[in-house]
Amino acid sequence: MAIPIKNKEGIARMRESCAIAATVLHRLKSAVQPGITTFDLDDLARKYIEEYGAKSACYGYPSHSRGVRPYPAYSCISVNDEVVHGIGSFKRILRDGDIVTLDICVWYNGYVGDNAFTVPVGVVSPAIAKLLRVTEEARAVGIAQARVGNRIGDISEAVQNFIEPHGYGIVRDMVGHGVGVSMHEEPQIPNFVDRKKSRTDLIKPGMTLAIEPMINLGAWRTKTAADGWTIITADGSPSAHFEHTVLTTESGPEILTIPRQ
Repeated sequence: MAIPIKNKEGIARMRESCAIAATVLHRLKSAVQPGITTFDLDDLARKYIEEYGAKSACYGYPSHSRGVRPYPAYSCISVNDEVVHGIGSFKRILRDGDIVTLDICVWYNGYVGDNAFTVPVGVVSPAIAKLLRVTEEARAVGIAQARVGNRIGDISEAVQNFIEPHGYGIVRDMVGHGVGVSMHEEPQIPNFVDRKKSRTDLIKPGMTLAIEPMINLGAWRTKTAADGWTIITADGSPSAHFEHTVLTTESGPEILTIPRQ
């Protein structure tokens, strides 16, 4: 399938939806502290999203697995070894030394804005602090390759080459993606080079791409938790996840998920 190209109106709407998603994420980050539950964080996300006149793009998202209910939360809140798609719970209380990924994806005026950030809870170990720093830097390295004339695989290769010297596991089962009138559009954007694909799509102006390294302190393998949604590391190691939605332009990649002032 072809990668959607946004016209002027589509880009304007993407700017709006991405600004809202980024502002909600920014506000939610400041609420992270020891003692808060992940349900409380999800409820705050719901309130903030509604405050801006948007809707959660996560809530009610259909599962591709038989017998698994649609996604029941308004944001994805993943703690420690949870890579993505964690569901807020009264039972999950954040403790000093934890890490929590806040993934906010909103609908606004027909378009989706998507971003994520892994937040330390209190004081984390030096090894965890390094994992967060390196994963966030990997996102910047990937974004820098989202240039007109490059290929999608250039993004993947840049992230992989940056991460592998640190010995971390690059998640294979979840990847970045296009985003726009739906949460997941073409192309898929792995954080590693897929050797099965000799050539990847050419980057053109007007693409909107969710670039999101998901990196484990241990090995890359993952599994699905009993709730049918939460993806966790197979070896129980902590995982970090940083995401921006980016617009490709002739003058270079533009990050759209910037909070409102």
